[in-house]
Formats: sequence, C-alpha cells, structure tokens
Amino acid sequence: MKVRVFVSLKNGVLDPQGRAIHHAIEGLGIHGVQDVRAGKMIELDVDDSVSDAQLDEMANKLLANMVIENYRIERVPA
Repeated sequence: MKVRVFVSLKNGVLDPQGRAIHHAIEGLGIHGVQDVRAGKMIELDVDDSVSDAQLDEMANKLLANMVIENYRIERVPA
C-alpha cells in the first residue's frame, strides 16, 4: 500500500524557498499569485500491517520537524 506524508511549514515560519518560487513566478510575468509556501511529499510503500499509529510515529519523530512543520498522512487507494 502506498502512503503519502505531506510536510509543510507552520504558519508564521518564514519560507525562503516559497519566496524564491514566488519571485520566479513574477519573473515569468504572472502576477496573480499572492503567496507561495513550499513543502515536501514523502511517498512510502508499506505493508497493510503498518498501523496508522506507526505512520504517525514515523512522521512525528522522523519525517517532520515538529517545531516548525506540520504533516498530513494520506493512504493512497489501490
């Protein structure tokens, strides 16, 4: 089974990568984008035996920096 973990910066945390992307978009001549926040998506291929609690522990302790990031876990239907 595939699982996706989406990690994003918490509100109020500066996002220099997002600012650089926003600047590049404006450089393309596109001027309707108000803000850009960059994040990451981690895709895992796991056995059905891996529980939601185990996925949460992985994300909480390893995949996201809980001081500055939030995460969301999504099981991908087959």
